[in-house]
Amino acid sequence: MGTPTFRTAVVRTPGGPGTIEVIDVPLREPGPGEVRVAVAAAAVNPVDLGVAGGFFHGLGMINQPHHTGLGWDFAGTVVATGTGVDLTAGTRVAGLVVGFDRDYGTYAEQLVVPAAELAVVPDGLDLVAAATVPLNGLAAAQVVDLLGDAPAGADRLLVTGAAGAVGAYVLVLAADRGWRVTGLARAEDEEFVRGLGAGFTATAESGFDAVADAANLQEQAFALVRDGGAFVGVRPNIRPAPARGVSVAAVDTHADGRQLADLLARTASGELPARVHAVLPLDRAADAHRAVAKGGVRGRYVLRP
Repeated sequence: MGTPTFRTAVVRTPGGPGTIEVIDVPLREPGPGEVRVAVAAAAVNPVDLGVAGGFFHGLGMINQPHHTGLGWDFAGTVVATGTGVDLTAGTRVAGLVVGFDRDYGTYAEQLVVPAAELAVVPDGLDLVAAATVPLNGLAAAQVVDLLGDAPAGADRLLVTGAAGAVGAYVLVLAADRGWRVTGLARAEDEEFVRGLGAGFTATAESGFDAVADAANLQEQAFALVRDGGAFVGVRPNIRPAPARGVSVAAVDTHADGRQLADLLARTASGELPARVHAVLPLDRAADAHRAVAKGGVRGRYVLRP
């Protein structure tokens, strides 16, 4: 018998969706503190398009001699465990694999990951929906952590890209920290934004106490913060220069099992939105990338290995 293998989507020489390949790689057993997960669903994110297109290779952030893995977040079922792990086979979990310079990703049939970075998926949440939560949910939660509690008398927060994947989460999570939240989005998204309990604007004016720049507008969003306010971005490698006494921070999203468990529970209860646009097989990862690149899709594309 040969070495067991599983299928995973990678790029060897990045050049857009057409360079995505599905290859067979050797199966690895989990080590201490790790579990092996049978992946049921992996969400497609804009960052994946950047990897497949070579953007991050061009920045020197990826140097894989053979191939680069695709995919950051996933949901699935534990099938094997290493020593020192509380999770048991059959447990439904979701998680996040961070970083760019790696030869594996979540677009895969199997995945070996640290158990501490996973969260158990609540019974009321299906795995396809759960797969859409980790990257954007954790990014939003960690943006709100950088904002902190709203200061008394200076609690007006603008969220750019408020109808997008990260922005919609920020609308809800920031309100929990005392912020009076206004979402900046296209006019046709007003009902969705207001449905999450936030105010709405399609043409924001300056003077907000803080801006969470989920749309990555950078200087344009920075200009909307009052003097002495706060700006939090979503690109750790790109941020406006501090000026006018405005504090500037940017989230560097990291795996956090406890934080993800809370996000999944709130998604299961309906408090946080779970928007799945379409589910495609792993072999059609390139089609999913092409669709996301066109823009205008509010739900998520999810791959099913």
